[in-house]
Amino acid sequence: MKKTYVLFCFTTIFTVNVSAQQYGLFHTNTLFDAFENPAQRAFVLDYSRQFASNFFLPNLGLNGGNKGDVNYAIKTRLNEGEIDTEQIPAGNNTRNKFYGNANVYLLTFRSYLSWRDNKEIGFSWQVRADGDADYTNETAIAAKTFGRLNTSQDGLFNGDGYAQTYHQFSLSYRQDETDELAFGGKLSLLSGITYNSGRVDESSLTVNPRSSSVALQGVYKGSFLKKDDIDKKMLIPDFKNPGLSLSFGSSYRDAASGIFLMGNLKDLGFIRWNKNSSTAVINDVITLNRNPGANDLARRVSALVSNKAVQGSFYTPTNAKADFLISKTYGLYTPGFIVSKNLFYNGGDVVLVNTFKMNEFSLAFVPAYNMNKIVLFGAQGIYQTPNFECFMGTDNLFKSSTLLKSTSYSSTGTIGASFYMGLNIKFGYVVEHPLNSSYIPVY
Repeated sequence: MKKTYVLFCFTTIFTVNVSAQQYGLFHTNTLFDAFENPAQRAFVLDYSRQFASNFFLPNLGLNGGNKGDVNYAIKTRLNEGEIDTEQIPAGNNTRNKFYGNANVYLLTFRSYLSWRDNKEIGFSWQVRADGDADYTNETAIAAKTFGRLNTSQDGLFNGDGYAQTYHQFSLSYRQDETDELAFGGKLSLLSGITYNSGRVDESSLTVNPRSSSVALQGVYKGSFLKKDDIDKKMLIPDFKNPGLSLSFGSSYRDAASGIFLMGNLKDLGFIRWNKNSSTAVINDVITLNRNPGANDLARRVSALVSNKAVQGSFYTPTNAKADFLISKTYGLYTPGFIVSKNLFYNGGDVVLVNTFKMNEFSLAFVPAYNMNKIVLFGAQGIYQTPNFECFMGTDNLFKSSTLLKSTSYSSTGTIGASFYMGLNIKFGYVVEHPLNSSYIPVY
């Protein structure tokens, strides 16, 4: 059965889209850190081998959350397979906030070029996903139990949201400018997978004895309209939806005081979605029977968007971020303070990273405040030698551990889940300063 997928209003509210920045990995000199923060080093002179890669082994981060009354419905969907909207309060246009993103490194390769200025160059292939939604209780209720909305009301479906996925192929380079100062950059070629966004600026519900009328005014944009438009071939990068992005950063290290500073501008770019993409401008009224079926409104909205859709290309920005980090080492303990802000979309984080390191092992505790008014607490463990590293962690420890345990209704707080992990290996000759060289080239 063909069914229009419309983030615009009702039908994708419960599609879980997940990920984050893994702040505990900042300033760890892991391969992940070096690709995410362009000025960072991944090699240790006189100890590391010349090349590094993940060899298609897992390097991924997933994170998502929701704040609002719809938490209960999402938990019943995850735990019981059904969406239960009966407990969600209606009539007050109470808002919910959903956020999520994913960052999966499929392949990484990095090389140490020269001991002069510690030059490094790298290639990476990532799959990225970002999503955000601001929506009302009534939007979620209408997707399942529209009959509960039995009084006339204005603004009950107002909101906006988007979801974007794409491949990212990157070439990165870094070098030391002085013993303290370093610069780096990353140039990326993008291949869009899917995009859809929706915005409802004005809405109203008028209830009569025999019918209900829903007025909607807004805009939908998408790289697809129907479920049949999506197939496995879309996962293969074909650059039919091309894009470019640029990241650059710098770092400053004062060895005497132990202070480290880092600033980045990440993923500043765009994607051009092809001529088969769709834009629909909506300013219409939908009339329904007083007791419609569970999905009648969603089907009518889907049909309306399909009828109004006009094909044509459009551009969307990538989820660019500005980061700043300051840290200071006190023996085994290194606290770090991070501020990160999305430039074109909602969201950002204020983070305190507390790292305890002993020999090859380190443990980090990461409290964070997300600018969607969500408080998070993360934890992370790393085992790292000059030629091998593996890590595992979460940005949302307590919420992740309870997400699948209880479906009791609560009108306050947040729900969420987060997980990340990675493994990287270095190989080749040991990168050595000429004065410390253990072998002599033969000509």
